[in-house]
Amino acid sequence: MSKVEVLLEEERTFYPPKEIVENSNVKQWMDAHDIPDIETLYQRSKDTEWFWGEVEKDLVEWYSPYDKVLDSSDAPFYRWFTNGKYNIVHDALDRHMGTPTEHKVAYIFESEQGNVTELTYRDLYNEVNRMANGLKSLGVGKSDRVALYMPMIPALPIAMLACARIGAVHSVVFSGYSPHALQDRIQDSGAKVLITADGFWRKGKVINLKALADEAVKGTDIEHTICYQWAQVEVSMSERDIWWHDLVAEQPDECETQVMDSEDPLFILYTSGTTGKPKGVVHAHTYSVGVALTLKWVFDLKPRDVWWCAADIGWITGHSYIVYGPLMLGVTSVLYEGAPAHPEPNRLWEMIARHGITVLYTSPTSIRMHMRFGDEWTQKDDMSSLRLLGTVGEPINPEAWIWYYENIGKSRCPIMDTWWQTETGSFVISPLPILPLKPGSATRPLPGFGAEVHDHEGKSVVNEGGSLVLTSPWPSMLHTLYNEPERYVEHYWTKSGDFISGDIARVDNDGYFWVQGRGDDVLNVSGHRIGNSEVESALVSHSSVSEAAVVGRPDDIKGEGIAAFVVLKMGVEPGDELMKILWNHVGEEIGKIARPDIIYFVDDLPKTRSGKIMRRVVRSVLVSKEVGDISTLANPEAVKEIEDAVKHNN
Repeated sequence: MSKVEVLLEEERTFYPPKEIVENSNVKQWMDAHDIPDIETLYQRSKDTEWFWGEVEKDLVEWYSPYDKVLDSSDAPFYRWFTNGKYNIVHDALDRHMGTPTEHKVAYIFESEQGNVTELTYRDLYNEVNRMANGLKSLGVGKSDRVALYMPMIPALPIAMLACARIGAVHSVVFSGYSPHALQDRIQDSGAKVLITADGFWRKGKVINLKALADEAVKGTDIEHTICYQWAQVEVSMSERDIWWHDLVAEQPDECETQVMDSEDPLFILYTSGTTGKPKGVVHAHTYSVGVALTLKWVFDLKPRDVWWCAADIGWITGHSYIVYGPLMLGVTSVLYEGAPAHPEPNRLWEMIARHGITVLYTSPTSIRMHMRFGDEWTQKDDMSSLRLLGTVGEPINPEAWIWYYENIGKSRCPIMDTWWQTETGSFVISPLPILPLKPGSATRPLPGFGAEVHDHEGKSVVNEGGSLVLTSPWPSMLHTLYNEPERYVEHYWTKSGDFISGDIARVDNDGYFWVQGRGDDVLNVSGHRIGNSEVESALVSHSSVSEAAVVGRPDDIKGEGIAAFVVLKMGVEPGDELMKILWNHVGEEIGKIARPDIIYFVDDLPKTRSGKIMRRVVRSVLVSKEVGDISTLANPEAVKEIEDAVKHNN
């Protein structure tokens, strides 16, 4: 790829409170290992065998020890903790039994309707064992694949852990996906059992999930569908269907944990299914080491914390930081079924106050949505329990970062802006709570991880946009693509051995990384390659704008022009005058070359359920008029918004 322009400049720096720095988990670990400062930690962590061998001692228990931390002999099929015997469920549940954690709350679950249920670690242990025994009674065993198509209710992590306990490989399919998307994933994984629910609540309405699941299993090799009764909706039950409560009714609450090899797969999670054949990303049981370490260090979780990762378990964020990571650390997590602004825009903030949440992890999309509602909705609830904030899903623009910092964190809670992917399994580039922060930057690769920005010749560059690559293996990395090892090598690895993230970024003089978006979203304007996120950040920095999606469109003179789709804050009226103001604002913020040729005002932008703006869909409406598969969208009605805006302006 040719050079990507660097247009956005952000010079503000925020320093963490002294109390957080001095009491942080990472600082305590450094002190215990005679590491005097953060730079020394970064340097020493480059010794892979020493670093990961040292940190795992505080995080995992082995049935029998491993031979070697990392075997690179068959790279890029890296083998971690070779020949170690292990099961992640031992660390997530078993080791807590007989300790004070046994009777601690694991999940505070709140339904969309406001009903609250608490499950202790003992409760979870018992329920997982019953379901594990139930699965075994159906003939499910080690290496069998089980598909999960479930809402955000406690039964979902219970089902995942039950699969892992007996050595089965779970494949969670997000409950917002279409029957066709579920069917594709069932067929690719060869799942023999599907676990689903009768229905769930979303924005006050009940979704009949079982009906969708029934459509999906047609023509597959599913032998049994297990249905959890949750929304009390009427469903059809065939001979192969069984109610969850019937399956577990007579099952004992003890089940022996299957001893696994360190390389045995834990789960398959499909990604990027909107632009081609879904990729079945495979993670092994020992991905636990990277997940537990990053959560413990980045979000500094302590036994007293109430942690809320406000994502969906259907995505990697939920796997790593709602299920496995928090349970390994023995913390209390919040699990929420419903929409983030239902029935009122302050639903999240009200829950923080009511449950005493101390650490919140959410998406830039959610933050910008709440910005649009207006600051008054953040003033209604006491959020003084918060001590740390975080973001995930896509780059956060500086103005949204500042709003989050001031309105939610009250200018006292550091923001951990994390960059990672389904494939990485855990945070890779992220602040530590002891580091200075720059709004919009994910700061530096974490200790034990390596990243660089490369130009089109594969050379590392600073202060230039280029391809973001990872330069060293890490324990939570994907091990392969399911049944597609050749695609794994071809899609993710350079000939020189670097992992290809598919994102573009730049590194500044302080070594801080600024992710500019996906490589296929880069704009090419008059020979200048411009990251779409920089133009979007410039637009959102205006006080009238809540969200923006920027895409390219063919231009006979410039090669590609810039089209911006803008969502305004509540109460702001669109019009030609505002369009001109925003056009000039972008020019002032990042330069005339980045000014949009046209600005469309819309009420919403098409997004995935994980909060990512689907620029592919936006561009398809604008350019080709062929939208394609939109089954993964959280708000398919937004496509009509885009279509109407384009028609009106043409």
